[in-house]
Amino acid sequence: MALIQMRDIEKTYHMDGVEVRALRGVSLTIEPGEFVAIMGPSGSGKSTCMNILGCLDRPTSGTYSLDGTDVTTLDDTALARLRNRRLGFVFQSYNLLPRTPAIENVELPLVYAGVPDRRERALAALDAVGLRDRSEHLPTQLSGGEQQRVAIARALVTEAPIILADEPTGNLDSATASEVMAIVERLSRLGMTIVLVTHESEIAARAHRLVQFRDGRITSDEPVQGRAIYAGTAVPGGVRS
Repeated sequence: MALIQMRDIEKTYHMDGVEVRALRGVSLTIEPGEFVAIMGPSGSGKSTCMNILGCLDRPTSGTYSLDGTDVTTLDDTALARLRNRRLGFVFQSYNLLPRTPAIENVELPLVYAGVPDRRERALAALDAVGLRDRSEHLPTQLSGGEQQRVAIARALVTEAPIILADEPTGNLDSATASEVMAIVERLSRLGMTIVLVTHESEIAARAHRLVQFRDGRITSDEPVQGRAIYAGTAVPGGVRS
């Protein structure tokens, strides 16, 4: 069974009396362990697709199955529980609490889930991205690359099998972006499923598969040349090694 399966997804927004069709019959299947990059110009529908994949928005029509669960049938409470258990998020702007140390930012998903051993797991996640020694630093005391690594640790801490990364290198210089992508690639080798939105072709080239959007539709979906798709299963706790 596919880990992610979207079928004929439509999304229409109504803004100031104007109907905007953001997605027009999108179908997308992602298997466990795939590393998929999504590209497209502004307004192509890629961010709307990502929001639906992350259970942050609902489609107007069509079906979306996540790990065998029909997401379109869930209420808001069940959606929040599914997001916390199955999905880790990484955003372009990091989304860290500015007055909160790195370790407490990483602990946040565990706080929402009511997990008791939060400190130990947060330290392990920071260790996985090479920031254990910066655990008590505030975001303002960290570089942009370090802040993004904290965000990746926060995505890892629940041991969710899927990471959704929306322009994770968009605010970084090329050298720092490469360091962040090296971490993402290592997670992919451990068997995690990664879906990454990017405007940068050199970032997309590090994925296994490239999906391109235009005008609310998928215009191409093919393996990245020279890369083999990893079709494994996520390794529980693998990021701690």
